[in-house]
Amino acid sequence: MAAGLVGQADIQKAVDRQYEQGGRLGPHLVAVGAISEAELLAFVDAVPPEPATLAETGIPETFLIDLVLKFLFIGPAESASDLAQALRLSPGLVTELMEAAVRGQLVAALGTSGGALGMRYELTDSGKVRAREALSRSAYTGPAPVPLDVYAHWIERQKVTNEIIDVQRMHRAFDGLEVADALVDRLGPAVTMGRALLMYGPPGNGKTSVAQRLDRVFRQIIHIPHAVLVEGQVMTVYDPDVHVPVDGGAEARPVLVASLYREEADARFVPCRRPFIVTGGELTLEMLDLKHEAGGNFYTAPLHMKAAGGVLLIDDFGRQMVSPTALLNRWIVPLENRVDYLKLATGKSFRVPFQTVVIFSTNLAPADLMDPAFLRRIPYKLEIGPPSPEAWRRIFKSVADTHGVEAEDMQIRAIERDLVSQGMDLAAYQPRFLMEQIVASARFRGVPPSLAPDLVALALANLTVGRGSGDGVGIGAGTMARVA
Repeated sequence: MAAGLVGQADIQKAVDRQYEQGGRLGPHLVAVGAISEAELLAFVDAVPPEPATLAETGIPETFLIDLVLKFLFIGPAESASDLAQALRLSPGLVTELMEAAVRGQLVAALGTSGGALGMRYELTDSGKVRAREALSRSAYTGPAPVPLDVYAHWIERQKVTNEIIDVQRMHRAFDGLEVADALVDRLGPAVTMGRALLMYGPPGNGKTSVAQRLDRVFRQIIHIPHAVLVEGQVMTVYDPDVHVPVDGGAEARPVLVASLYREEADARFVPCRRPFIVTGGELTLEMLDLKHEAGGNFYTAPLHMKAAGGVLLIDDFGRQMVSPTALLNRWIVPLENRVDYLKLATGKSFRVPFQTVVIFSTNLAPADLMDPAFLRRIPYKLEIGPPSPEAWRRIFKSVADTHGVEAEDMQIRAIERDLVSQGMDLAAYQPRFLMEQIVASARFRGVPPSLAPDLVALALANLTVGRGSGDGVGIGAGTMARVA
């Protein structure tokens, strides 16, 4: 449903049929005509399968047992069912882990409140000692991680270039936004190729708005692991602050679920929308490297790694605390080779895929920010300039309609002439700015908002601060007298 392949009514029909005939849900979706066999297979093939054995998790059994002991030590998980949900592993695998822990005299079974999954456990004295030792090595207590090579495999499978993005979808993404067709035609290839993009031009003309609309282009669901195991160290990747899971995607699944087609999905991954992460002046070099949580002795993935499979928008590029040169030097290898190298606190380096579309947005001159060598590594460069007078008027009319203000063409042209006569270039932000000022002034006066000359004059005064010349636009004594 989240991928837009089937609807709620389709699922209900398939569930009713499944109730009568049994079997898995997927074939019934095909039978009721909700989805084709090929589409179903393609979707299921893009979902990480649940490991059937402990070996298939790719994680050492000793690590998983230590994770179980930490959960039991800190609580509140105490049954096999609780641990399965906490670890995001199947109940069968958790039962195997608990049997191994019992054999090692690390835990003791207390009894069951209903079947094997209801079996409750407590740590033995030896188990408590080992749990404390495990916590001293790493305080991470979360879903079981996936191995680095498995993470890399799925990032490569889920790259942006897998999306089929056509002209119609690109145009639909900009519905309600005044964007020239030529701009969409140039933006589309950059997105479909998954390459870096530079947007530049004077401020207030919609660079950020255009970039953020790209979030609407993507339809596919990708799978982001809660954590990755690297050289015995845990690195968390899934971040609820920047990732958008599909409904219920980040929650522990129920113990019993209806299988879609083949294996269950690997619950160590969270099904999410493609990431679209925006950062601005707060961006530092440290945010592009592993963050070592010294107190807990585990790591947090860098910002561009969290954006893997999606977009990282660097807004107001050139206005960060770190110099543009230093920031760009950090990106040279990843943008060129599609790989990045990260370093653990131990000094050990490791390689990760760099499958992130990086968008640099700036109102500074590109030549002042980067040298020709770096410009060459950004294959798509898009200048977003001021709107044409016709487009500016359409924007103004649309904004006025949104605020319930009647705007005649003659009135809009008069405001346009006032701006130009004061030496201002037209900009896409001006209509909204002016209309918000007009609405605020009208509310203060207790009158309906309109394009009355005195309300427009007050709005222009705030827009053109510092440009007054005693002609009644600046906030001088004469102007105040006339307004009064």
